[in-house]
Amino acid sequence: MKYYVIFLLALGLTNISYSQDIKDTDSKNGNISMENLPAVVIKSAGTDFSVYLPDRNADPKVRKLEDSFIAYDLGKNYEGFETYLVFMEIKGGSLSATYNENGKLLSVVENYKNVKLPGDVVFSIYKKFPGWEIVNDKYLYTQKEGDVLKKQYNLKIKKGKETKKLTVHPDGEIIAGL
Repeated sequence: MKYYVIFLLALGLTNISYSQDIKDTDSKNGNISMENLPAVVIKSAGTDFSVYLPDRNADPKVRKLEDSFIAYDLGKNYEGFETYLVFMEIKGGSLSATYNENGKLLSVVENYKNVKLPGDVVFSIYKKFPGWEIVNDKYLYTQKEGDVLKKQYNLKIKKGKETKKLTVHPDGEIIAGL
């Protein structure tokens, strides 16, 4: 009976050790891939929570500015003001955020020029407008109290002397300018 209990215990522990799902891990070293994790930063502001959903844009300069914003500590700077504005700027882009008197994040507006475009956007443009080239691009991302309001690329395309302005979602859907 003693050997029977030890055998069942060993069998039970073996099943538990193989029960983890490893499809979201790096097969070489067992680390979780950061690309599969949700991009949410929650900051406590008294009894409220601030939610910032950074867009994981392909452009490294955009990601670097967003990471700097996430790491930014308001401290006690907002005290004594009804609203508080944080403005961060890099070459070709800016991020501005508004906080209330309790330090809660109210809104974020990101605006960038000449960013690395996602593959879906480029493919969609060249499929819909063969022979045209993308001359100028702007990326606009707006969030208010944790809800994404606007996430779009404003593009200028050119073919010969003719130019067009387009508005495109990150998934490649052209929403204006056809």
